[in-house]
Formats: sequence, structure tokens, C-alpha cells
Amino acid sequence: MNVLAVGSHFNNIEIGCGGALLKHKQKGDTITLFVAATSGILNSERREVRKDGTVFRNAQEAAHILGGKLICGGFETLHLEFEDALNARLVHMMEKEKFDLLYTHVPEDVQHDHRSLTRAAIHAGRRIPRILGYRCTWYESEIPFAPNFFVDISGLWETKEEAIRKYQSESGFVREEKIRYFKNDAENNGCQNGVDYAEGFRVIRWLER
Repeated sequence: MNVLAVGSHFNNIEIGCGGALLKHKQKGDTITLFVAATSGILNSERREVRKDGTVFRNAQEAAHILGGKLICGGFETLHLEFEDALNARLVHMMEKEKFDLLYTHVPEDVQHDHRSLTRAAIHAGRRIPRILGYRCTWYESEIPFAPNFFVDISGLWETKEEAIRKYQSESGFVREEKIRYFKNDAENNGCQNGVDYAEGFRVIRWLER
């Protein structure tokens, strides 16, 4: 299987579907990780307080753990829009690679970049037969996240967490409370499904052939 996971920012994919990607890795599937935006941060005076290069090194290490090839879009953080540049980049990649499964943010995600990327990914991925939406933030939107598809990641949480923690090594990108939140979420999903840990997704498209 040829799998694509897209995320607006570095760490979105690891948090949202890192366990599912590890299962794909175990099966020998081909995995591509596309991160649309850079992750450098500017303060109110437009001075860089977190360097893109530092976060990119963390992302390369995390992608290695998940078993995927990392592609960076290079769009400006907090300025992603559903427009030609982003759409064309995704269409070119998807038509070239012929993916079987796409993981992306859920469309109702409250964060602007996340919504823009998912709109573009669904548009560009109209020929991808299976699309699953993940959550990587704890913020609630006007439509609460309600997963209806689960992946058993029992025995894989520690490796998923290792990938997430790569962003703490230099950039301090992911706080401890966020890791605890998503670990508890995976445990709750697991309880609902009779396993130790599970990732929850919302089905956007699922075509059986």
C-alpha cells in the first residue's frame, strides 16, 4: 500500500496518526509525510525565536522512526490558504505517486492552517480511494471531533511518543501536557475498542475495491 500523511506543521502527523503509520511500517507499506508549512516562529518584532532548521532536523529524525519519506512544502506558517500554489503542489505529488490512503487533519479543525491544508488535500486527493481525518490539537471547534474509525496501536505508543519527543530535543516544540493528553486519548480509544491503545479517525472517504 502507498500511504500519504499530510500535516500543516511539523509534529502534526506524529501526534495525529503516528501509531497508524508505524503499523503501515510493520506491514512494509510505502509511507510519505508531507509537511506544508515551515515551523520557524517570529516574535512581535518579526525576530526569529525558533529556527526552521532546528525543527527540520527534529522532523527528519521523527520521520525515520515512523519509516516515512519526509517532504517539506516550505509555505509560511500561519499563512496557509486554499489557493493555486498549495493545490498545484499537492496535485502534482498525488498524481505522480498514486496513493492508496491519505491521512489529513479533520476538516473541522479549528486551526486556520489545518483547515486550509485539509481542504486542499481533499480537493487534490479526489482520486485517492481512502481518506481518514485525524486530530492533533486539543482545541474544540464548532463541530466536536467524533472518531468513527480506530486503529489498534497497542505496543506502539512508546515508539510514537519517541517520534513526538524528537521535537523536544532542541526546539522545545511539544509540551509535556500535550503528550499526556494524547496518551490519555489513545487509552480511552483503546478502552472503547477492547485494546490497550488506539488512534481515532473520522472517515472522509472509504472506497472498497
